[in-house]
Amino acid sequence: MRIFCGCRSKKTSSDVIPSSIKTPGSTYRMSSSTRTSNADLSPRGSSFAYSSAAASSSNGNNSYNKDSWKSSVSSRSSLSSLRHSLPENPHVYDFKEIFSATNKFQSTKYSSSSSSAAWRCVIRGDEVVVFQRKFRRPIEETELRERLLVICKSHHSSLIKLRGASMSGSYIYLVYDYVKGASLADCLKNPKNPNFTVLSDWMSRITIAADLAHGLEYIHNSTGLEKKFIHNHIKSTSIIVTQSSSLNAKICHFGTAELCGETDSRSDSDPKNSNSKFVKFEGTRGYMSPEFQATGIATQKSDVYAFGVVILEILSGEEPLKYRQDKETFVRVSLIDTTREAVGSGTVRRWMDRRLKDSYPEEVAEKLARLGLECLEEEPEKRPDMSWVASRISKLYLDSQSWTEKMGSLPADFTASLAPR
Repeated sequence: MRIFCGCRSKKTSSDVIPSSIKTPGSTYRMSSSTRTSNADLSPRGSSFAYSSAAASSSNGNNSYNKDSWKSSVSSRSSLSSLRHSLPENPHVYDFKEIFSATNKFQSTKYSSSSSSAAWRCVIRGDEVVVFQRKFRRPIEETELRERLLVICKSHHSSLIKLRGASMSGSYIYLVYDYVKGASLADCLKNPKNPNFTVLSDWMSRITIAADLAHGLEYIHNSTGLEKKFIHNHIKSTSIIVTQSSSLNAKICHFGTAELCGETDSRSDSDPKNSNSKFVKFEGTRGYMSPEFQATGIATQKSDVYAFGVVILEILSGEEPLKYRQDKETFVRVSLIDTTREAVGSGTVRRWMDRRLKDSYPEEVAEKLARLGLECLEEEPEKRPDMSWVASRISKLYLDSQSWTEKMGSLPADFTASLAPR
């Protein structure tokens, strides 16, 4: 078993292009998890395509097939069967359509948090982002069909919608709606101006926390399958803060783990009883729960752990892990450790992001920090489920609104906390 950290590595053209292709390379809400997305995120059209022969037909040879593993969805007959068996097909994208839309994969890469290649392009008149992912294990046709149908039909205002996919060899190409905005990580840490953040007021941060909680709760409990889904890529770089009149959060990469074989339907939900030797998993340093690091098995509880880390980032503006120089060596600083210390010593206010300028409800902020730590319990069974977490954060959101209304008549530069840090 190998666990991959989420550090980007330089990709060669073979990482991006199958081997046969010779061309170079709104106010918030105590809403339920079933709230629907607005019109611009609604599905358009239908179909979903795996075209495993497209690459080889484009150059008249079958060299690309030697990189393919045999699976139940690799043939055209299987594709046809899959297509016609779906009551409402997701988009079926022929691989040649993906190849053309991305200008033979030579288009400018999309600035993505993902460790995989991605391209922003236009397909069938819609602006989308195409992510290239490698299969982690073979997936049975029935399992893949079931997951595809549910994921593409899922709607939530805090999720970026998956439109469909295409397959070529050992790669799957996932087509998502393009959403204008920036990652939460970039919003919190501006590399050009560390003292500036667009999230300079408390309501923007509690709104993002609530959006994220409800989106993840939907993934875990409301997608429509008896088997509950897992995200497995929750981190601040996988959350888009939308560029609109209000700063809301949308979760990227919903369905990636399920469609690429990062989750194992044959495994017990308890990582201790699971065997993951047959599959390679990905993880990102700072977001991996202890049991995930030990076993490589992704669960809903490992999602909850990663969510807890993101909550601490939202409050502190700090990265999960960083290194500071101490005399002649570097010391590893964990955000989880500094949070536990601040909560335990009653110094949460000193720990909070100074760019908020002390203008936030201290009691609400401390409750949110404690909630984040509950999600970070070492034992997975001690972590809450996302339904409970989402309801708690909704309550904290309403408390924040009340605080904002009370403070509304005060001057803009008035700070809520006057005591020394």
